Amino acid sequence: MTVNLTAELAAARVLAVIRGTDTAGAIAAGTALLEEGIRLVEVALTTPDAPRAVAALRAVAPTGSVVGAGSVLTAADVADVAAAGAQFVVTPAVVESISEAVRRGIPVAAGALTPTEAYTATRMGASAIKLFPASVGGPAYLRAVRDPFPDIPFVAVGGVGLDDVPGYLGAGAIAVGVGGPLVGDAASGGDLAALRARARTYLAAARGSVGS
Repeated sequence: MTVNLTAELAAARVLAVIRGTDTAGAIAAGTALLEEGIRLVEVALTTPDAPRAVAALRAVAPTGSVVGAGSVLTAADVADVAAAGAQFVVTPAVVESISEAVRRGIPVAAGALTPTEAYTATRMGASAIKLFPASVGGPAYLRAVRDPFPDIPFVAVGGVGLDDVPGYLGAGAIAVGVGGPLVGDAASGGDLAALRARARTYLAAARGSVGS
């Protein structure tokens, strides 16, 4: 069954982005995040053997959790992650993978920074727009981009620290996507206990912003 990505993002408020140097580390990090209640996990294709990590996380994901793939650029990338069971794809830019994923019925969060890119990706069928890198303009920029596009669901990604979460959600993002500030070195074989603690703090920050 196709995931309603927009609804999942709006409900979860936090999308974890796993980008590691070790496949086993990426799987361990993703498992820990899912166990701590992070409902959406994305494995970037820059991670070694990322499709295997996606498949492994799908196998252990609790009911209600959603596992996808990021840094998906080409039609071939879409085929690889679809075979691994990715439930959604994320792109860093307006690229060919958007149309291919839509053709296959896989929801897409498409990377865009400018209003033109956001509009173009939406017309291509993206379910949500990943404002990336969000840190370039911060919550004020997100609010300004949303003004002419109030119906486009935006996810703020790129340099979103813990203290930034309320600002982005308050500016109208349906969720935040967090890589390094949340995952740290855990996806490369680092500290899983620290990752679990950070996951709890991010979830608390996001839940505290509900209704803002």
